[in-house]
Amino acid sequence: MLAKANRIVRGDDFRRIVRTGRRAGGAVAVVHRARPEAAVARFGFIVSKQVGNAVVRNRVKRRLSEIVRAELDAIEPADIVIRALPAAGRADFATLRAGIVPLLERRS
Repeated sequence: MLAKANRIVRGDDFRRIVRTGRRAGGAVAVVHRARPEAAVARFGFIVSKQVGNAVVRNRVKRRLSEIVRAELDAIEPADIVIRALPAAGRADFATLRAGIVPLLERRS
């Protein structure tokens, strides 16, 4: 799990990042990146019902969180929202990681 300082939880923050941030897409997710409001990288995850049932959605969220936690030191401070696409529900961990890490490394 990500530290509290690295999580986005307010709906207003999610809306601001998705609407005003720069977007980079891949096969399994779309990453929205906006200017940071804090001195650290903060992350939020959007996993809709199109991804799968509750078990699948929660598994995808846990996997995304673990991928981000492992890459946290290499990511410059920004507010980032990761929106999972339906393919993320069918992807294994290695495929999901391969699809997310390049999107996280892109600069805004």
